[in-house]
Parts: sequence; C-alpha cells; structure tokens
Amino acid sequence: MSYKGKYRPTNRKKYRGDVNNVIYRSLWERTFMKYCDDNSEIVEWGSEEIVVPYISPIDGKRHRYFPDFFIKTSKGDKFLIEIKPKSQTKPPKVPKRKTKRFIYETHEWGRNQAKWEAANRICQRNGWKFLILTEDHLKTPKYLNYGR
Repeated sequence: MSYKGKYRPTNRKKYRGDVNNVIYRSLWERTFMKYCDDNSEIVEWGSEEIVVPYISPIDGKRHRYFPDFFIKTSKGDKFLIEIKPKSQTKPPKVPKRKTKRFIYETHEWGRNQAKWEAANRICQRNGWKFLILTEDHLKTPKYLNYGR
C-alpha cells in the first residue's frame, strides 16, 4: 500500500518551492515534513526542489535525481536528505536462485548508489551534508541530530 498526498505547510515562509504543491510519497516523508514545518531550528526547507544529475549504472545514461528534502538550520547548516526504508539502504541479499525480484532489487541498489554518490559530491562542493534517514530515525521524536 502506498501513501501519497499533499502537505500544507503551516509555516509557509519557511518552505522553498511551490507551497501549494508539496507532495509526500510515504508516511515517513509526511512525518519529516511536519518535523521541518514545526521545528524552530529549521529555518528553510524544501521537498524535491534540488536537482542532482547522475549517471545510471544500468543504462550508462545521464538522469536527474531529486533528493527528498533540502533543509537549512538556524546555525546555517544545510542538508540534502533522502528518506528510505532501512531495507533499501543495504545491498540485497544474494538468494540461492536469481529471481526477478533479486534482479530488480540489485538494479535499484545500483541506481541508488549512483544517486547518493552524486548527492554526496554536490554536498561536498557546497559545504552541505547528505543524510539518508530510515524508519529507525523517524520513529523517535528527536530523530534528526543534524548528522553529528
């Protein structure tokens, strides 16, 4: 089951992008949006507003990756953040038999690795940090320690 919808920021001045078209693609993303919206230490945030070009290892072509979030804190720190299920943050386990699911998961893992490496390079160039948050981070009230 997929959870999608529109989020309506209450602190509209903090949002960078089209405030009338803030889309979440999971309940974890919606949870993080509310966190950004309500947290006074986050002075600016956006959802899928930054474009990161990358080369896919699957087809060797250039593609565009839109990290889930960009945030800026009151201390001036800036982050690109990706929200992913923990199971998708590690390589797939090799089964005894190569199934279609395993092949799909292997392709997704390769694509994600390329996206995350490209995001890390952009962050290093700009003095930002790149974080991948999973359900483990999002389950607790103080789940974001700004990458420290």
